[in-house]
Amino acid sequence: MTKKIGLALGGGAGLGWAHIGVINCLSDHNIHPDYIAGTSIGAIVGACLAAGKMKEVELVARKMTVKELLALGQFGFRKGAFLGTEKIERELRGHLGEMNFDSLETSFSAIAADLYTSERVELTEGDVVSAVLASAAVPGVFPPVKLGENTLIDGGVVDPLPCESLHRMGAEYIIAVDLQGDYTGRLSKLGLTKETPVRAKAMKTARASLFIMMKQIGQERLQRFPADLVITPKVGHVEMADFTKAEELIQLGYEETEKQIFSLIKIAAE
Repeated sequence: MTKKIGLALGGGAGLGWAHIGVINCLSDHNIHPDYIAGTSIGAIVGACLAAGKMKEVELVARKMTVKELLALGQFGFRKGAFLGTEKIERELRGHLGEMNFDSLETSFSAIAADLYTSERVELTEGDVVSAVLASAAVPGVFPPVKLGENTLIDGGVVDPLPCESLHRMGAEYIIAVDLQGDYTGRLSKLGLTKETPVRAKAMKTARASLFIMMKQIGQERLQRFPADLVITPKVGHVEMADFTKAEELIQLGYEETEKQIFSLIKIAAE
């Protein structure tokens, strides 16, 4: 590659295991990003990639079962959220330790949102695990993370596809992985069609509306801060809350990247 490559890993909860397949395919074709930006689950995978820990995160993903997922949870509302993060933090620190951004192998940025100002917050210094936990603090599910003057929640509410960071970091060719783009797959999973009886549409319509909003936020961000290549794995049929579908999601991420890899190599090498 003659250009500096930036990789934007979007948010999408359990769908984020598809990022691993994308990264594996890029690596198999000797494409390694010079800059990485991640939101939510994209920040978790992105931090592991930047730290040279992809084998470790893939192993965690592939062995994830419902039992292990429940074991990571700390249920209750005592800390302002349904789940606690102490066990998840221990898991992350088992791989990333007390690593700071300046000790990562690749330049990395994690995106979060400030709960009280609504501002997009770009995290590029300090403790990596704390930044990742902030970026992935799904409102109501995980508690906000206090970092400096900011009280931070999941970055997906303001920037689910963080290409802006890569433009600022100096990337010359940007690859974005959009986990929210397969709206057709989402509708199919919901069983929502024009023929669906009105009486059966209430909850399905509500969920579809949320999916539209998430997709549109990503598209608007792309219009402002474009990517040279957008990879949209066909993952809409998988529930975002399901973290146990790693095998399938990794394969789908790999296959979608493989479809575009040769045009990527040609353009990025120019």
